[in-house]
Amino acid sequence: MKKILLLLISIFCVTPIFASYKKINVPDSSSIRKQLVETWFEASLDEVREKNPEIYSNSAGQKFQVRLEETETTYKIVVAAGVLMPVTVISKNGESQVDQVVYPGTLPGSVHLIKDKKTDKPLSLRYFYSADSDVYVQFSPYAKTSIADVVVFNYYAAKGVSTGVPFENFYTCSFDDAVRLTQKSLPWEYISVDETKYDSIIKMVSVIKKNLGKIMYTPESIYDENNNLVSEITGKEVNILADDDEKRLYLSSAGFVKWIADGLVKPVAGSQLKRGPLVTETVKVKDVGNMGVFQQNNSAFFALNWIRNMSSAIISVYTNRTYTFENSGVDVNINPFASKIGSGSTSNTINFVKDNGYNADVLKSLLYVLAVKESGTFYFGAIRQTDRTRSPEIKVFNDCVVFFPYFNSGKGFECKVFMNGREMSLENFCITHKEDYIYLTKARSSDVFYPYLPESE
Repeated sequence: MKKILLLLISIFCVTPIFASYKKINVPDSSSIRKQLVETWFEASLDEVREKNPEIYSNSAGQKFQVRLEETETTYKIVVAAGVLMPVTVISKNGESQVDQVVYPGTLPGSVHLIKDKKTDKPLSLRYFYSADSDVYVQFSPYAKTSIADVVVFNYYAAKGVSTGVPFENFYTCSFDDAVRLTQKSLPWEYISVDETKYDSIIKMVSVIKKNLGKIMYTPESIYDENNNLVSEITGKEVNILADDDEKRLYLSSAGFVKWIADGLVKPVAGSQLKRGPLVTETVKVKDVGNMGVFQQNNSAFFALNWIRNMSSAIISVYTNRTYTFENSGVDVNINPFASKIGSGSTSNTINFVKDNGYNADVLKSLLYVLAVKESGTFYFGAIRQTDRTRSPEIKVFNDCVVFFPYFNSGKGFECKVFMNGREMSLENFCITHKEDYIYLTKARSSDVFYPYLPESE
């Protein structure tokens, strides 16, 4: 048993909070900000309104622009990192391309001091360190010290955490010094992106996309361990029409994600996954009540059972041991967020719900964190929807989806989503399923990925 636990830890390793942080190279404006304290940061709105944007360079020659930006109730002193970009110049001689330094304001290394318009008092100081501008850390004054928030898109990975550091210290603090000062209090494991660890994810995505045109969505149809087209429910053979193309793949929602899993399993085991073990029930329901009656002739948890058993089977093949979902560690059930921005209260925010999963709204933030913490892992999803054709309504897991989160060469977050043999954006998926819950299980990506193709037989 001890060996099994050690093996699972090595497969799905979660490193300690600060151990996973390594110094990241963001342009440093700390020496510049030391020159701005009196003239910009501590000056009144009327005073900074009289100033034109100013350009500074740090000791490494990296350029920053200091400028004022206003909203209806607040204003910002923006220390914006510069980047060299081609710009189209239009003159009487026509158009030409020239390289010019631009200052978008949210590039890694940029810093915003946000102040109240009525009082000129500082509200927060925000550090941008990610290629994704909606991922940042901010510090706010609190009594004689400060509190900190870590934001991942629309969710707080940490909110209102005491730092013990005077707020004004962050005016001139480098990003790495800010990390050092808060290493024990903030979840810095969410920021250390190594974009070289996602090659197998990207390869799998490429193979799947290349073959999407061969897939025809066909309800209840899967390929069994012998490449026979069978019903996912009964296991009985499914007959395709005579005029159907035998070079196509006829796959249901569950059949499509199994096709992906089989592409990992067959090169190792020599055959594809059997259907029977995948429909094993993983949720116990009382015989009485509406759900109990429904379960007598149906499965409200079909897709959930399918992905739990499938992820467990992948681990079993990789380790040559038999795991069930209870002891395989494939369920994703972390609660990394304190609250959603604008929700007002942290106490009412629950990310994960047992046997239900996560609301679709949190998926982008969650998959970002998972991509950082468990690089090279992808996720099967079961969608819990409301069946309104019944009275009373009932919640059922009918459809499956698969997510491939990764960071590109520029360290920007991306997530490829595939469902029913088609690709869709994560944003569109979350909008479509905004009222649904998504249960996630995980699997390791691999360079050895060869999903079944009829013409290869």
